[in-house]
Amino acid sequence: MQYRPFPRFRVLAGIAVSVLAVAGCSASTSSEDAAIEPITISAAASLQSAFEQISEEFSAEHPEVKISSISYDGSSTLATQILEGADVDVFASADERNMSEVTEAGFGHEPAIFASNTLVIAVPQDNPADIDSLDDLAQATTVLCAQQVPCGSASRQLLEDQGVQVTPASEEQNVTAVLQKVAAGEADAGLVYATDVLNEENVASIVPEGAEDVVNTYPITTLGENPGAQAFMDFVISERGQQILAEHGFGTGAEQANG
Repeated sequence: MQYRPFPRFRVLAGIAVSVLAVAGCSASTSSEDAAIEPITISAAASLQSAFEQISEEFSAEHPEVKISSISYDGSSTLATQILEGADVDVFASADERNMSEVTEAGFGHEPAIFASNTLVIAVPQDNPADIDSLDDLAQATTVLCAQQVPCGSASRQLLEDQGVQVTPASEEQNVTAVLQKVAAGEADAGLVYATDVLNEENVASIVPEGAEDVVNTYPITTLGENPGAQAFMDFVISERGQQILAEHGFGTGAEQANG
């Protein structure tokens, strides 16, 4: 039998087709990976209820973006974690001071104000210490957020504005911890955000004099270039995101822009 070599051009053509197929597959995989790149979110503790609903609706609207985790804590704690290198794609703070620490260190883009909040006095539902005003906190077992936490600095500003001196029984690292101590009857009262008491059946609230003058504004930013993070931020400041925040008792970013 005579040997007939396989035509060289057919070999080269076959190789070319294979390379293009692999490249096309690789490009497709890369594109898909980029589309579903997970995002991590760090948000102030007071945002938990609202952000749980926001993340649920965002995920339904953007199934291509997976939220791998949402961490809730005091804004100062979250800011410190970011500055120390925590892998975070979205940061939502309960104040502008902690946000500035992050962005001025080069870890975030230009933030947007998306919500606001004010303080109330939280007491156990039966109010055993008969708390009626800020003045009563001076003689009561009162818990406050630590001063470096947004709710803590706002609490001290409110007390100072009203000329009330309080020695806290404890200083907590986030507003949720203050609320939990009051709900459990471990404290007569605590200063928390108005939004925190809305769904806490074991706690009643009193709007103190001067609360409307101490307003915390909430900024949000993205870190890095994850397109999913920008999509989440856009949802938060969208009309639907603002509706959800309002339903959870927050003032909205639009109100802050107009005010």
